[in-house]
Amino acid sequence: MIQLFTIFGKGGFVLWCFNEGQEVLNSTVNEFIQNVVLQQRSVNNYSRGGQMIKYKMDNEFDLILLIVYQSVVQLAYADKLLTEVHLRFRDLYKNVLSNANIYFEKGPKLFASFSNEYLSILNNVKSSQLLVEVKKPRTFQQTEKSKKTVASLIENSKDSKPQKRDKKCSEQQKKAGKDEEENIEQSLPVQNGLSTDLGSIQNKIDEDEEILRNKNAFIQKMKGKGEKKANKENINNDAGKKKGKKERKWDLAGTQKDAQLLDYSAVDDVKNGGENNNVETSKIFDENKKFIGKLHGDLPGLDEVVEFEKNSGATKSTKLASNQGWFSAFKSLVGNKQLTADDIKPALEKMNEILITKNVASEPAQKICESVGAKLEGKVVGTFNRVTSIVQEAVREILVQLLTPKRLVNILRDIVDAKNENRPYVIVFCGVNGVGKSTNLAKITFWLNENGHRVLIAAGDTFRAGAVEQLRTHVHHLNALHPDSVTLFEQGYGKDPASIAQAAIHLATERNIEVVLVDTAGRMQDNEPLMRALSKLINVNNPDLVLFVGEALVGNEAVDQLTKFNQALADHSSVGDKARLINGIVLTKFDTIDDKVGAAVSMTYITGQPIVFVGTGQTYHDLRNLNANAVVNSLLK
Repeated sequence: MIQLFTIFGKGGFVLWCFNEGQEVLNSTVNEFIQNVVLQQRSVNNYSRGGQMIKYKMDNEFDLILLIVYQSVVQLAYADKLLTEVHLRFRDLYKNVLSNANIYFEKGPKLFASFSNEYLSILNNVKSSQLLVEVKKPRTFQQTEKSKKTVASLIENSKDSKPQKRDKKCSEQQKKAGKDEEENIEQSLPVQNGLSTDLGSIQNKIDEDEEILRNKNAFIQKMKGKGEKKANKENINNDAGKKKGKKERKWDLAGTQKDAQLLDYSAVDDVKNGGENNNVETSKIFDENKKFIGKLHGDLPGLDEVVEFEKNSGATKSTKLASNQGWFSAFKSLVGNKQLTADDIKPALEKMNEILITKNVASEPAQKICESVGAKLEGKVVGTFNRVTSIVQEAVREILVQLLTPKRLVNILRDIVDAKNENRPYVIVFCGVNGVGKSTNLAKITFWLNENGHRVLIAAGDTFRAGAVEQLRTHVHHLNALHPDSVTLFEQGYGKDPASIAQAAIHLATERNIEVVLVDTAGRMQDNEPLMRALSKLINVNNPDLVLFVGEALVGNEAVDQLTKFNQALADHSSVGDKARLINGIVLTKFDTIDDKVGAAVSMTYITGQPIVFVGTGQTYHDLRNLNANAVVNSLLK
């Protein structure tokens, strides 16, 4: 059942290994180390290629205990086996583990005798598992239904409320039965804390309430009759007055005044808005003209200070908050001792709250806290200052490592490679409604123009009214800054976006245009027809880069959006072909969030893909690369 049990150091040195069946599991273990250990992710199970991996970390001696078995097998005692082997291994080789030079010199032979101990522990764990009593369903006598017997029903009927006496008794009957009622009232038991005297008072209150309701209903009825009479008198007075003759207006028939308002063919610039358009164009040109020549090469990174600190008052308050931040939870950890889960639990809870307030989604925040706890548990700390530095460094390392891309996306280099293959470099932009896809597409176009590349923009948003006109306006402004550098390819509304993108790529190939940027319609992640159309566009045209455009304002919604976008692209991909998923992120409206930069952490955690661009303003120059240190500094303020 167990295929592999091994103990190795975090540096990769294997101390002991038990390989049952001599199966080669190097690829599975290497993938686990790369995706879990090196990424410092806290997961209970890791499944890959039909294999299930469970592990346990020893932070005191920097050890990893790992067990591999087939995923179809339900190994109920895996966790207990890991714990028992861990404790036994520490007890036997504690002195050796404290001096790394000893086992580096002698190698795994030093721990070869542990195989017998492992087999003994394995047999004991298996036998103890067999002795565990299987949980049986409850018997009928143990259920609540068995208590509802005939005797209990009879007792409940005795406890029911007495019926109300007749309210319309004659005066003679009341006088005659007065003494009997007093005797009965003394003999009746008190039910629910109320005597029968209270019951008679309640009857009287009910009668008064009923009389009051009838009185109000009668008043409303009489008031309604008075209003009807007044309305009839007003109608008769209006009918008596003589009405003047009114001009007849035909439906759907315009007048001469309407024709003048709708006539845009006049030469007068003031009337047709030409002067206003020229003023707007010149204003945008003046705003962006000063940035020409400043975006050559790689984009600048986010500014660590200016982007997030609005004024000196905010700076002072931020410093004060940082002094009273979540690191104060570690004040109880003074002394030379080994950190346990109970010691760091309050600090992890506080850190989880801080991350959520900084706009990190709840799931990534919880996973980050678990990773920090797994990394710190078992560490030996000395003074209070060291505790603070260890915790701060652990949090910073995990966040920086999470935000650092696993692969380098160098668009300028990839454009040159595509040009050598005599084809354009294609980027598809997708995302939900209103996140700024077209605006940031124009910013990226300006950056590419700055680096000497001609761009063709494909108007693939054939769904939203005004989308093509918006791109046409951007192309007009961009060509004013860099003449004849941008071309718009559009076929109106209602057409197939995949066909438009395909035709645009063919046109770019014929005209030797280096880059094709495909704009798509904004769509919600649950809109199945639009998600199917997006998947078709990607599968037909096979773009080099699929960028998801998301707002920096989003919180928990980022998890739902990215997960469902990726799932839809995978579900609607061609049969037999490898699914094309999102392989890059554009983070927009970053200038509106101050230090609440948690969306960057959420999006990177969900997809594992890099944040390629960050939009920081309204001009074409406001485009940046993600600076992981700047984001982490904002999160830990």
